[in-house]
Amino acid sequence: MTPRPKASTPALGKPLKRAFFGRSVHEVAPELIGATLLVDGVGGIIVEVEAYHHTDPAAHSYRGPTPRNQVMFGPPGFAYVYRSYGIHWCVNFVCEQDGSASAVLVRALEPTHGLATMRRRRHLDDVRALCSGPGKLTEALGITIAHNALPLDRPPIAVHARTGKVEVVAGVRIGITKAVELPWRYGLKGSKFLSKPFPR
Repeated sequence: MTPRPKASTPALGKPLKRAFFGRSVHEVAPELIGATLLVDGVGGIIVEVEAYHHTDPAAHSYRGPTPRNQVMFGPPGFAYVYRSYGIHWCVNFVCEQDGSASAVLVRALEPTHGLATMRRRRHLDDVRALCSGPGKLTEALGITIAHNALPLDRPPIAVHARTGKVEVVAGVRIGITKAVELPWRYGLKGSKFLSKPFPR
């Protein structure tokens, strides 16, 4: 068996502090494209996200606080993890001021750190399929409800700023039935690691 060539690990940008997330969810979401999310050193470059504002009928916070979404109503810079369809965990970054209850859903990553660990967790070899969806990336990074309400700037979670210029594209969000017309999905143009391509 021919050994797989080792890929060089991209340099990390500066760690993003909680203050970064204390702004409009519509500013934070596109700026996360090209940033790197790591959990215990495993993760990759964020290539796709969706923004959810508290005034948005598709947001979990739209009808007010519940035991599940309570972290959304707290200060920015914390993880909101929930179970989707009773099957997959999804990870969000809480944004805006304390009480705003707005967040960014991380939809896809380009795997760059800890590929062997991600392949083992996902029982997959294809790097393009490891993190190409919100449930896939949480499985690859080992994210569970245990990460809910954890800060985004302290171990085990780290978010690093992008290091170069990126071209961000926008489109409608995926898998929702309300506010389907809002162009609040953002992605890295031309990325082969997206959960679904953006319309040309």
